[in-house]
Amino acid sequence: MSKKIVGMLSGYPNLNQVDWLWQQSPHSFGVWGNIQMLANAAKPDFLLLYNFAGLRKVSSKKFFFSKEERKNVSYSPEEMQPLLKGVPKERIIFLWREPPLEEIVSRNIACYEWAKEYCGYISGPDDAAPNPDYMPAIWYHSNSFRELNEMGSPEKVEACCWITSGINRTANHRERLEFLKLLQSSEFKCDLYGRNLPNWVKTSGELSNKWYGMAPYYYNLAIENYADNKWYVSEKMWDALLAWCLPIYYGGSAADKLLPPGSFLRLPSLDEKGVAYIKEVTATPEVWYAAKDAIAEARQIILHQRNLLEWLSNFAKNF
Repeated sequence: MSKKIVGMLSGYPNLNQVDWLWQQSPHSFGVWGNIQMLANAAKPDFLLLYNFAGLRKVSSKKFFFSKEERKNVSYSPEEMQPLLKGVPKERIIFLWREPPLEEIVSRNIACYEWAKEYCGYISGPDDAAPNPDYMPAIWYHSNSFRELNEMGSPEKVEACCWITSGINRTANHRERLEFLKLLQSSEFKCDLYGRNLPNWVKTSGELSNKWYGMAPYYYNLAIENYADNKWYVSEKMWDALLAWCLPIYYGGSAADKLLPPGSFLRLPSLDEKGVAYIKEVTATPEVWYAAKDAIAEARQIILHQRNLLEWLSNFAKNF
């Protein structure tokens, strides 16, 4: 039986590679089960709108638009039809990745409403979504699926790392930056990597491949932009575990539902208490060794059960 082809539209800039998601499959050309992921396919059987809400590319790179501004940058229905490539509405999937942050929750709802015109299935990590659900896993290591699936732990030589950015457009982003400032003022040794960070940050620099900034470390700080519902958990968790780090996680309750007990630690708060907890845990590798089996189990869940390709394959079985 021939594979069903899944095409893709995305609102993320520069996400237009033909091989998008192929590294998440052990097979050539993005094949997984009954599907093949082919982002730019001319005539796909299914179409994934991945954080795509009908906005034209704009030179300002602006991410948040008011309701009035959206009218000027949204594709018209006539412009949308060629983008949908003739895929029937019931086979068009809208997956939204933005948490319901206070500053953007109204925009998220507007995107869900927009999607109802074109998409048969609409989901996001948000109770306001037509189908609230966890986000299927993608990860940002360039290692092959087979390598990640079969490898044991790489050599661990350093205690703790954190990969983050200087984004400050919401109160939650700014709270994370304040915690970063507090952590660095405590003289705690945590190797920091990231992009667009403020000038006051002591950083090791930007990474082209997350693997090299995670794999040599026992512990990783995985601090979400949002921690206030039961749906939102992002690649921050998946990337850490796939690199055999023990995540020190600040986020909502979704991770408890999706991952085995002991595969991550809970950061209690983004304040002095949180700093003290990190210092205590990372003082020795003993906690990592105690969690190693749980990390191994979690990695298999991420690779085989939470994988976005697995999600798409299961969706396609309904047709």
